[in-house]
Amino acid sequence: MASSTVTSSQPNRPPRPNLAFRHLRGQRSPAEFAAAIRRAALEIGEQVSCDARYIGRVEAGEIRCPNYAYERVFLHMFPGRTLTDLGFAPRSSVRGRRARDTEDAPLTHTTNPADATSETSGACEPYETKNPYDPHHPHDIYEESDVLRRAFMTGGGATVAAASLGPVGLALDAAAAQRPVRRAGASDAGALEDAVRRIRLLDDRHGADGLYRRAAAPLRTAYALLDAGTTRQTTADRLYSGAGELAISVGWLAHDSGRFDDARSHYAEALATARMIGDPALEAHAFCNTAFLARDAGRPREAVRAAQAAQRVARPVGSARLMSLLALREAGGWAGLADRVGCEQALARAQALFDRGPSDDDPEWMSFYGEAELEGLEAQCWSTLGDWPRAARHARRAAELQDPHFTRNIALYTAELADDLARGGRPDEAAVAGMRVLDLLEEVQSSRIQTMLAATARVLSPHRRASGVSAFLDRHASLPRMV
Repeated sequence: MASSTVTSSQPNRPPRPNLAFRHLRGQRSPAEFAAAIRRAALEIGEQVSCDARYIGRVEAGEIRCPNYAYERVFLHMFPGRTLTDLGFAPRSSVRGRRARDTEDAPLTHTTNPADATSETSGACEPYETKNPYDPHHPHDIYEESDVLRRAFMTGGGATVAAASLGPVGLALDAAAAQRPVRRAGASDAGALEDAVRRIRLLDDRHGADGLYRRAAAPLRTAYALLDAGTTRQTTADRLYSGAGELAISVGWLAHDSGRFDDARSHYAEALATARMIGDPALEAHAFCNTAFLARDAGRPREAVRAAQAAQRVARPVGSARLMSLLALREAGGWAGLADRVGCEQALARAQALFDRGPSDDDPEWMSFYGEAELEGLEAQCWSTLGDWPRAARHARRAAELQDPHFTRNIALYTAELADDLARGGRPDEAAVAGMRVLDLLEEVQSSRIQTMLAATARVLSPHRRASGVSAFLDRHASLPRMV
């Protein structure tokens, strides 16, 4: 759909990762690199609000050309290099084109003097927001609705995922962009709910890495729909709940692809939305994922507290399966605290609640939670506690029980199995499991799984002479390196 005021001589293309900038970061974390940039800025009298999220956006290719303040800092940090050497597009190639961010805008065009030396305000937000009433963005909600339709259909790593998603959004004609913002209706709520389902489906099959960046567009649209308002309370409730669930889904894609700061922001947004509309199921879901994230980020006590909060708010929902999953989230936190007793008690509750069976009150998003997931999460607990044989038994059972539809989870459980076997002194069996994961990685893109497999390879490295280990290590070494 064309914008009402601006045309582009080039078609919309997915961002290309900035590999040169990623190479310059080296072994430093995004947060460490951001701190180095802030220090370099002070050396030349600049002040930039650089953080890990900004680094992630540059490396993902979302920021094609930095503003002038960042340009001066980067050229100071890397003398003798040009912006092109740093992986950015020439300023002349981006100036004059409609940009979703204003990263190429000179400082003299900044409307807020307080922001004169920073990137766009959206650079520090969990998603890039636009004011639909801003005269500089007259394509408003109608243009965004078309983005919802096309979000996953343009390029990216998961080509199969993009093709599988199909159109998601609202059927709008080109003239719609000329009209004022309209109120959202039931069809918009339905499109939003469908977007959530499709994202979950593709994550189940292909993993998060190829989906996360494209998921930002439907999320922007969701909040534009909320700002547009609606005439019916039932529609408003659906829109808010849908936006909250979408924020969690996008947060999970960030979480599973290692973007923990982004994930935390999305989960917090969902939690705020849930509390604003008094939706206990959505609030429990947000707390559930927050607990999972806290565990993965090395904050086990926070994981326990978030899981316990989720259980408190979930009781009115009436779903034993939901309470079972939340007990497993709590068990993961106790394992991280090396509290075996607390972990075993939470695991026992999870099993007892699971045995009550499914019900009509189970939330739709829990379709992934069956016996395989129960076994897989228990395996992670025993692995954290260092009980490798027990962890391996549960991981093997999880992989065997998993529905073939959930390709990503099969890869995850098998990677867990490989690591548990390797650490438990069974390198030959670990290599066999690792080979199965490598086969699945042809369909699945998940930083989490790749990180797990890399750790397993390090454990197996001293056992190269064991049966199958050398072949696994050689094949693993041939994988494209994560950036």
